[in-house]
Amino acid sequence: MPLTLAQPVHGELVIKKSRFIACVQAVPDRAAAQAVVARLRVEHPQAAHVCWALLAGGQSAANDDGEPGGTAGRPMLEVLRRQELEGVLATVVRYFGGVKLGAGGLVRAYTDAVAQALLHAEKLPLRRSLTLRCAVPYALEGVVRRELQLAHAQLGPVAHGDAVEFEFGVAEDEAAALRSRLNEAGQGALRWLA
Repeated sequence: MPLTLAQPVHGELVIKKSRFIACVQAVPDRAAAQAVVARLRVEHPQAAHVCWALLAGGQSAANDDGEPGGTAGRPMLEVLRRQELEGVLATVVRYFGGVKLGAGGLVRAYTDAVAQALLHAEKLPLRRSLTLRCAVPYALEGVVRRELQLAHAQLGPVAHGDAVEFEFGVAEDEAAALRSRLNEAGQGALRWLA
């Protein structure tokens, strides 16, 4: 089962005068990851490199940010894969210390920086969610709201027109049970929307 992180974790290494500052954190998608990387570039304007690796299904990516190809992003991505993480971003900010480390040294440095940050990470099972939509008569709005609250569903937009239309997110493994409870509570008047 894929895992994610409860909160961001940090680590720092100094190797031959170069400083490697690592952070691994949960992110929902590539856009959020790129926003984090952009913020790091602003926070560390004197850094030589801001390398990153994103493991997020079809949006996974690795970036060496000017380091020799394959010496930073890919090794970081492999650490995330070995730890069975999903939906996480690893970043390493490098301040160059004047001593070249060579390709092997760079791979070890970036790998170790991410691995060290993950040593004390609290890992949680990744729960995928589904977005569902339904419509009910006004008389059943309160019933649906209570069921959604009991299921810890994330309520999205609610539209009031001819009927009340709900959009909500629910954990994938709880979706079938919630659908069943809503169908029963809706007494045949609930419609599922595409």
